[in-house]
Amino acid sequence: MAVPKGKISKARKRSRRANWKLTRPGIVECSQCHEAKLAHRLCKNCGYYDGEQVIDLSDKDE
Repeated sequence: MAVPKGKISKARKRSRRANWKLTRPGIVECSQCHEAKLAHRLCKNCGYYDGEQVIDLSDKDE
């Protein structure tokens, strides 16, 4: 069975765990409707991605 060879100091342990941090999502402005959207994803407001319409959201209110 694997057993640690020596004690891990608090500084060594904490510096290793310091890299576990949250990152903010990449929020950009839609080039079509200028609403906030996630980068590299379809705009939920207008249905455009990379300058072309991917899905038709004209009947989304019904």
